[in-house]
Amino acid sequence: MTLSRDVPLQIEQSAVLFIDVQNFSAHRQGAEFKDLDDVTFNDKYRWYFEQLDDRVVPNMQLLLQACRDAGIEVLHTTIESLTLDGRDRSLDYKITGFNIPKGAWDGKVIDQLAPLDDEIWLPKGSSSVFVSTHIDYLLRNLGIRQLVISGLITDQCVESAIRDACDLGYLVTQVTDACLTYTQERHDHSLRTISGYCRQRTTKELIAEIATQKS
Repeated sequence: MTLSRDVPLQIEQSAVLFIDVQNFSAHRQGAEFKDLDDVTFNDKYRWYFEQLDDRVVPNMQLLLQACRDAGIEVLHTTIESLTLDGRDRSLDYKITGFNIPKGAWDGKVIDQLAPLDDEIWLPKGSSSVFVSTHIDYLLRNLGIRQLVISGLITDQCVESAIRDACDLGYLVTQVTDACLTYTQERHDHSLRTISGYCRQRTTKELIAEIATQKS
C-alpha cells in the first residue's frame, strides 16, 4: 500500500482548527499593539494588519463558512492562561514576558470568526495547542483523522501545531493564504520549511475540494 499526505478531505473525519486568531494578536487594540505609537506600529506591523484586513481574515471567514456548511468540525484555540497571573503558562511564554489572564478580552477570538455556541474553543499556555490542551484526546473522540489548519503566527504557533499533529498521526492540510506572520519573507520561508509535513492548499482550492466532497 502506498502512503501519501495528498489525500482529499473526507468530511466525516475532518476538522478545521483556527489558531490564535484573537484580539491579542489580530486587533489593533490588542495588548501586543495598543501601547505602540503610530510610527512604531506602522514600521513594525502595518503590513501585517493590511494583510489581515484585506486578505487573510476574509479568507478565514470563507473557510470557516465552507466548513460549517459542509458539517466539518470547527475548533478554535487562543493564547490564554488558566489563571489570572499566568503561573500555569509555559516557561517560554514566561520568558517572552506576556500573559493573557483567564477570561481577558485579549484571549477572545476576533468578532469576524466568533465561535458558535457548539464549537470547541481551547485556551492554551504554550506555542503548540497539542502540548498545553487536550486537543488530541478531543479529536480522537470526534473520530478526526484529517486536520485543516489556519491561523497565526505562520512560523510560530501554526508550525508547532502542524508538526505535532503530524507526529500524532493526523493528515494535515495547511491553508497557505489563511495563515500569516509579520513579514512576507517569514511567511514564505515557513511555508517552504513545513511543506514536508503537510499538504498545502489555498483557500479557494480547499473550498472547491470541500464542495466536491459534499456532492
